[in-house]
Amino acid sequence: MTDDLRKEFRDKMKSVHTGMLQVGDDRFVPMAHNLTGEDPDLWFITAKGTPMAEAAAAGAEGCYLVCSEKHGIYADIHGKLSLSEDEAKTEEIWGIIASAWFEGGPRDPDVQLLRYRPTKAEVWLSDTGALGFLYQIAKAKMTGDKPDMGTHATLDFG
Repeated sequence: MTDDLRKEFRDKMKSVHTGMLQVGDDRFVPMAHNLTGEDPDLWFITAKGTPMAEAAAAGAEGCYLVCSEKHGIYADIHGKLSLSEDEAKTEEIWGIIASAWFEGGPRDPDVQLLRYRPTKAEVWLSDTGALGFLYQIAKAKMTGDKPDMGTHATLDFG
């Protein structure tokens, strides 16, 4: 894996803000992830006492799925979830999505910060968009070649 591929993956993750997080009971829940600086972790804000917070308290392994045709990223990210009491990190990632759920702001007593430490990700990265996809399919039909759908790789963060 090259540093360029890691950077492209991270850049695309910064432009997408939501995915589906699964831990424990095999149920996927929509969540908004946050990335900061060079920190490799994904950060989530949830409410205390939720199944997600309980799974994080137990150090659950999880899967986070991200799909965005607009941003050319499809990813299956495996990792470990944990609770965090880092108030500075909560302040840093606080935004419009979290403020819609918690009227008391980042210091709301029900706010729970979650850290998701990726261990491995299978990713598909593309810059073609919908029109590029259609072009590649049409080109493949005309030439008999396989369509160029971008980069497919497994990234190891372990």
